[in-house]
Amino acid sequence: SKLILNSIILMKNYIIIFSFFYLSTISSQEGRKRFDYMDLFDIQYASEPMISPSGKLIVYRRMGFDKIKDKSTGNLWIINSNGTAHQKLTSFDGDESNPVWSPNGDRITFIRKTNDGPEIFVYWLITKKVARISSLESTPSNLSWSRDGKKIAFTMKVKSDPPVLTDLPKKPKNANWAGTPRITDRLYHEKDGTGYIEPGFTHIFTISSEGSGENKLTSGDFNHYGSLSWSKDNSRIYFTTKRKIDWEYDFRNSEIASVDIKSKKIEILTKRDGPDFKPKVSPNGKFIAYIGYEDKVQTYQNEMLNIMSLDGKNISTVSSNIDSSINDFYWDSKSKGLYVNYDIQGDTKISYLSLQKKNSKIADQLGGTSIGRPYGGGSFSVSLNGSIAYTYTTSDHPSEIRVVSPNGIKKITKLSDELLKNRELAKIKEISYTSSFDGRKIQGWVAFPPYYDSNKEYRLLVENHGGPISNYGNRFSPEIQLYASNDYIVFYPNPRGSTSYGEEFANLLYHNYPGEDYIDVMDGVDYLIENGFGHEEKLYVTGGSAGGIMTAWIIGKNNRFKAAAVIKPVVNWISKTLVADNYFSYANTRFPGQPFENFNQYWSFSPLSLVKNIKTPTMVMVGMEDLRTPPSESKQLYHALKIRKIPTILVEIPGASHNISKKPSNLISKISNIIAWLDRY
Repeated sequence: SKLILNSIILMKNYIIIFSFFYLSTISSQEGRKRFDYMDLFDIQYASEPMISPSGKLIVYRRMGFDKIKDKSTGNLWIINSNGTAHQKLTSFDGDESNPVWSPNGDRITFIRKTNDGPEIFVYWLITKKVARISSLESTPSNLSWSRDGKKIAFTMKVKSDPPVLTDLPKKPKNANWAGTPRITDRLYHEKDGTGYIEPGFTHIFTISSEGSGENKLTSGDFNHYGSLSWSKDNSRIYFTTKRKIDWEYDFRNSEIASVDIKSKKIEILTKRDGPDFKPKVSPNGKFIAYIGYEDKVQTYQNEMLNIMSLDGKNISTVSSNIDSSINDFYWDSKSKGLYVNYDIQGDTKISYLSLQKKNSKIADQLGGTSIGRPYGGGSFSVSLNGSIAYTYTTSDHPSEIRVVSPNGIKKITKLSDELLKNRELAKIKEISYTSSFDGRKIQGWVAFPPYYDSNKEYRLLVENHGGPISNYGNRFSPEIQLYASNDYIVFYPNPRGSTSYGEEFANLLYHNYPGEDYIDVMDGVDYLIENGFGHEEKLYVTGGSAGGIMTAWIIGKNNRFKAAAVIKPVVNWISKTLVADNYFSYANTRFPGQPFENFNQYWSFSPLSLVKNIKTPTMVMVGMEDLRTPPSESKQLYHALKIRKIPTILVEIPGASHNISKKPSNLISKISNIIAWLDRY
């Protein structure tokens, strides 16, 4: 027995030594920290890069997060296009945005939030002086210099009085009565993220670039909005509007128009049925480029780049060879073509498009400003010599400024390098597989946990994107990184209905949603299992908005997943359609007719119709101020599961709209609660 005891002691010593050696090995292998929740507050990224006319300077908005105030912050920085002399534009420590260079590059106008509200400022490059030039009653937008640099045009809402049904009796002195009823008679009266929309109309104004002579150019109970573009002789401004009697109900339509600076006479230039917007006059003053399409009343149509003469005639479409929507564009300085950006296969590209429709690719990986999930976004600008500044992203880095010039391509900022060089991030792999429904190729991405071990069995988490008219891509995503940091392999696909694969592919959910996109997602899961990256007994699923719809649909269709997190979903198209802030826009594009005209079809595509099949433990989460997919949708699913005694939990994020991740602490709450729920199972 003494021999046995000595053997046991010796064995324990071996175990202790081995355990110490193993932990030391793991510790040395994991020399860099994994991406963690509090790292969100240390992320910085670039947005709104505006290159000077000469191409030598770039002003941009440097974004970060305030841990104390729990919000994103942004102020303006300036840098030489070769990456030198990187410095803050002004000493102001508050919020600044929307920088625009003057035509000759000697000044920058921008918007700054002051104690009086957002105001227009001008910065002089030579003297480095800055001055406020406005005193406005509302927030200005769409700043645009006249070509001679003497005026700045902008749009601003002019408030009007709400309807009044009756005069209430005067309350007694010192009485503490309830507030005045909020009364509206408008079709569009509330907006997610904003709440109640104060009554009024958006108009166009000009102001002297030296700060005097504020002049209202448009009038009437109509909205005049979008980017503003001056004629070559500074006599007219081009914009977007809907000036017709029944404009509220013609919500998918908009027209390009112009207003004469002196007479204030408005001329409507486009007349087709469909949205036309974002006019830009060519440098030679002969053409107007704009985005739009003839409305076929579908779920999705490509937004095309069009050219017309100044009188609205001789219209031609120059982007017809690009099977994608044009996001933004700039004329070249010689008026012979345009620089455009658009999404192809989950990647946002920049190219040069001649007026003869020849398309020449210049750059890719534009994006990185969607801090949350790996959606598109970002922006670019072009100088007179064709140099380009744009927000550049990869799967392991949020947006930095990248410059394309005659000297080549160069990334000139390193805003998040200090943080990310000390973090071990998920490695991202792009995959392509075949849909079992019709043989289409489906693209997706897989994130592998830091220090991934191919001999270990990991949990596979499916993360479905929102929209569904949207796309994921090879872009930085804190949410994906946080899932992977918690040892999930994360699969995020672009099933049918996603953009960036052509108009026909994106429109496959027309009157059919959710549809075969479910099959596409599940085929991806099977593909990963077949290739050893997933295991049938370790499957989990989540997604937000349209991704929440897909998640609820999946667990109603099968019981393969150990647990699910359904985030801000629609579960009942009948109730959602007439409650959401954009209630008026669903009929005919999503399903034929209104819910009260087509009850059965609306219900047949509602995940709630499948709730009797659900056995999967399910978390339901929603922002308490969500007006897009209202909390009542999430509660319907939670209540139905609770009645059926299915393991479930309801998580309501206080103060959050549909964009739960707008506040960094809410993004942390979202991901940490999802992971905690999935970890239970």
